[in-house]
Amino acid sequence: MTASVTPAATPDPADPAETGSPAAEAADMATPAPQDMPIDVPTSSVEVVEATDNLIAGVGEKSETAGAVLQSLQTFAFELGNFRISLLDVVLVIGVITLVITAAWAATRISRSLIRRISQFDSTQKLLAEKLSTIAIWALAFLIGIDLLGIDLTALAFFGGAFGLAIGFGLQKTFGNLISGILLLLDKSIKPGDVISVTDQAGNEAVGQIRKIGIRAISVITRDQTEHLIPNENLMINQVVNWSYSSRDVRVKAPVGVSYDSDLELVTRLLYQSVADTKRVLKNPKPRVNIMEFGDNSVNFEVRFWIQDPEGGIANIRSDVYMRIWQLFKEHEIEIPFPQRDLHLRSSKQLDQLVELMAAGKLSRD
Repeated sequence: MTASVTPAATPDPADPAETGSPAAEAADMATPAPQDMPIDVPTSSVEVVEATDNLIAGVGEKSETAGAVLQSLQTFAFELGNFRISLLDVVLVIGVITLVITAAWAATRISRSLIRRISQFDSTQKLLAEKLSTIAIWALAFLIGIDLLGIDLTALAFFGGAFGLAIGFGLQKTFGNLISGILLLLDKSIKPGDVISVTDQAGNEAVGQIRKIGIRAISVITRDQTEHLIPNENLMINQVVNWSYSSRDVRVKAPVGVSYDSDLELVTRLLYQSVADTKRVLKNPKPRVNIMEFGDNSVNFEVRFWIQDPEGGIANIRSDVYMRIWQLFKEHEIEIPFPQRDLHLRSSKQLDQLVELMAAGKLSRD
């Protein structure tokens, strides 16, 4: 019986892949393991106005020539950071801004005409509604313009810091005046047509009528047709004299002095007659004549009367009353005194000599 023996396979000493062998370990140490190498990926510029691509594609489908022209405009561009702005972007932005501003202006005019036709609103409510509708229309126009242009809002973040500083420092008063104007219209403390006291830079006080309340300031016209522009914020934080806030009736005072030899009852009747003969003076509330004091040179009266149109002027109506008083006093021989002083000189030797010399000189000249 014969038995066959198969020899066992011996490992190849030159094979470095054999695990556990010194040769395999040396091969592993000699050959470095592959590592991930950084790959430079080119960063593409971001189009600020995304609507240009849609415009080129849409026009190119209709006309190849127009599409080629738009494509050539698209090639002229400059880069600002990662943002790319082309000549076509500029043209498209100008066109959309013009269209949006025109549409917003027309919508504002239409809204104002519609609001003014609402009979349930008074003048103050109509003005407030006009201001709010104007702000809403222009805010909506801005959002529509952004949507039409397809502007990447991340591009606006580039200007966010500067714009925030501008609002914080430069536009702080503007927004304050805007809010103050809206609050004034809400509480109706100041409204168009009111008569208020205005003080100029020299400290002279004048009475003027409010013509309009704007976004930044109110316009006040005085009797000499001087138009004062007062910031809305000043009316919120400073004291304001409103002559027609709750009522348009205004009382005017006219002081008068007569001599002690006058008939005071006759003077009183003449003063009442003077205001009764003057136009613009109201019959009700009734005028009032008061004796205020016995002064050094006169008996002092004060005529108090009412008018309903302070925008017509205060000084001129007082002047008309004074003119009528002067005429009536002349007719009835009522004297209006003026200050008089008596001078008393004490006798002395030097004064007597001076008088003698003056008399001698006078006699010699005669």
